[in-house]
Amino acid sequence: MFRYVAFVWDATCPPRVDAAARLAQSLAPHWQAAHRQPGLQVHVTGSPPGHTRVHLLRERRGVVIGTLFRRDDGGGAPLPSSGLDAAESDRIAHGGGRALVQDFWGRYVAFLCTEGGRTRLLRDPSGALPCYLLRHEGVWIVCSWLEDALALLPATVGFAVNWPAVAAQLLIGEPGGRDTALFGVQQVAPGEAIDLAHTASAGELLWDATSFARQPLTHGPDMAVIALRETVQACASAWAGCHDRVLFRLSGGVDSSILLSCLSRGRTHTHVTCVNYHSAGADGDERRYARLAANSAGFPLVERERNTDFRLQDLLTIARTPTPGNYVGRLSARADAELAAEYGSGALFTGAGGDQLFFEFGRPWPAADYLHCRGLDFGFPAAAMDAARLGRVSVWSAMAYAFRQRLRPTRLLDDPRPPLLGPAVPDDRTRLQQFLHPALRDGRVLPIGKQVQTRALLHPAPFYDPFQRQAAPELVNPLLSQPLIELCLRLPTWVLTHGGRGRALARRAFADELPPEIRTRRAKGGMEELLQAVLLRNLGFAKELLLDGELARRGLLDRARLEQALSDRPTTLAAHVSQLHVYLGIEAWLAQWTSASPCANRQHPPAHTAAAPRPLA
Repeated sequence: MFRYVAFVWDATCPPRVDAAARLAQSLAPHWQAAHRQPGLQVHVTGSPPGHTRVHLLRERRGVVIGTLFRRDDGGGAPLPSSGLDAAESDRIAHGGGRALVQDFWGRYVAFLCTEGGRTRLLRDPSGALPCYLLRHEGVWIVCSWLEDALALLPATVGFAVNWPAVAAQLLIGEPGGRDTALFGVQQVAPGEAIDLAHTASAGELLWDATSFARQPLTHGPDMAVIALRETVQACASAWAGCHDRVLFRLSGGVDSSILLSCLSRGRTHTHVTCVNYHSAGADGDERRYARLAANSAGFPLVERERNTDFRLQDLLTIARTPTPGNYVGRLSARADAELAAEYGSGALFTGAGGDQLFFEFGRPWPAADYLHCRGLDFGFPAAAMDAARLGRVSVWSAMAYAFRQRLRPTRLLDDPRPPLLGPAVPDDRTRLQQFLHPALRDGRVLPIGKQVQTRALLHPAPFYDPFQRQAAPELVNPLLSQPLIELCLRLPTWVLTHGGRGRALARRAFADELPPEIRTRRAKGGMEELLQAVLLRNLGFAKELLLDGELARRGLLDRARLEQALSDRPTTLAAHVSQLHVYLGIEAWLAQWTSASPCANRQHPPAHTAAAPRPLA
């Protein structure tokens, strides 16, 4: 489990020098110093043997922590520790990190020493490696895993819940801006650079997703197919080159099957073991498709039943994080860890990100995007027909929707209000701006389809497993690589869905690699029935946690509607099952940071007692 922790302080202030020394001395022996100079220390742990994650800039100008690839390598191996030449190092240092986002890609956080004596932090545009900030005795602690920072602090140090951030998460998902759900813990956004001194600077976007979305490529479908295929293959090969053996989570859907085809024998030297998880239900068993994909790529397939005995009580003892996470994707975390250990795989590859990347949204948005970008020209009727097929509406409805969007475009925060929210969640969406990624705050309107895609791609997939922690294999999502994100942001939605199908361009790009049953597949697998079964099996605990929890007590959830949703009637439960799991995850997270939770006495005592929560503004 690769992690880093760094200390940044004023080297001219003796009390802060002493405080930084005490923090560094508190590190456990397994931490290794990656970079040391007055005012900055960076330490790492968990690097696999022979696979360095430390890239030093010359003349002590800083260090890049993580995995780096050169853009011009076309899917080559990651850079070794001495891989940055003098010219590259100078460009990175003198340009404040711009050369990193322009000439390289990967999964990294950079610590750069500026001419003014400050330390600049830069998180890579994919955001795959977390970057959190907190301040103690005048020293900035920068880390990827909050538990590492908490282990360094006295037991008297506490963190209050940021209730406005929690309310925002109930409406728009996890915070994407500087603020997390804990006061005193901040984060650096993907593609953002900030300078640390007495306070953290306002931040500078060195990589802006919306700038790519506003510069659509003029490629026709044929050229777009070539560009997409080459970029997916290059990114997949690059990540495969980091590992000798990987476990591959294979659903049998289009995304995971495309990615697996890029790793097929002869294209990489990585040994791949596929695993498919299945459960009862109409959409829970995709083994037929997984077998086709694994056989086509030439890799062995392990089949495992999903964990139907998942205990919601376990949510109270997972690792503490700055923001509540969605645990639904972690129901097979233990099986992942056990299989990775059994097959000697240090990494888990998934096809996560394909929905937003390749545009799997069953709405007529591409017609509105076309009208926004191209106007009413001869291509609009064809775009409207494709959009009608995609959204399963009439052509006239798709056209009418496009004109409505042109006259009155949907704003970024016009999301429908979930029905179980309570009156304390504000309706004033302008108050949510601070919790968006900074690239989304400038007020300029993207067309609706590209807006949804961009917003989704600015939410990084979680890197660490809070359940299995160090036992978990390293998570790798090759589809969420910077070059591929940039390409798909620039490909218009009507090109990505050419012909009126979700993922249409991706299906065509890999038509020769995918079994016909997968290439033409329309249904998508899911876990709704499994989630309902897990909730029913844990219904007593779920009722206690939610009905007597902080969210209902503070009016963030409507207790009466919540009680109705948690009734024993399967139809009522099924209507809200996904939302209920989200709320359970948030409530369990709150139980770790507050003492008012009805289940607080069941959790392992945290190392730091949270301060009294601030009232919702």
